[in-house]
Amino acid sequence: MTTVTTQFVNGIDTEALRNAVSEMTANPAKAQTRWSVSTVWKGGTRSDTQVEQCQVGGKTIKKDYTISADEPFELCGTNKFANPQEYLMAALNACMMVGYVSVCALEGIEVDNIRIDTQGEIDLRGFLGIDPNVKPGYESLRYDVHIKGKGTLEQFRKVHEIVTTTSPNRFNITNAIRLHSRLHIG
Repeated sequence: MTTVTTQFVNGIDTEALRNAVSEMTANPAKAQTRWSVSTVWKGGTRSDTQVEQCQVGGKTIKKDYTISADEPFELCGTNKFANPQEYLMAALNACMMVGYVSVCALEGIEVDNIRIDTQGEIDLRGFLGIDPNVKPGYESLRYDVHIKGKGTLEQFRKVHEIVTTTSPNRFNITNAIRLHSRLHIG
């Protein structure tokens, strides 16, 4: 009888991850993904975004998630949910977190904890159209990665470099991506 042993490091099934990498290397169609969301206005500054499915390697994965957003009282909101800027930073951090945990797992580095702190400033005069010389978004974001585990300084630096160059959301924020819009009336 053959026993298959799966190695989990940091909660990641490293055998499954290596198999996925091998499959995607051999068949690039397996690496193709599609993500979509639909956001509806809920009154005031509130909105709900529905996540119903995604596609990975041609396979449709059903989902049923709602992401609620709002603004603080000072920006005419109810302060009941995170605002879009907080979700943007959370999405950046969460994407990089997957990278840190997964790369550490593949490198055999057990992690005790990871925390990513991100911050940035927006001058609302740009968003509100008060001053056309003020950009409506961030000039820059700053983030600090705090990682502790059973790796050396050099191992963690290597992991950091890999995550810095391969995180999709980090890439999307640091490089302009084309946006295409269509307006439907009625």
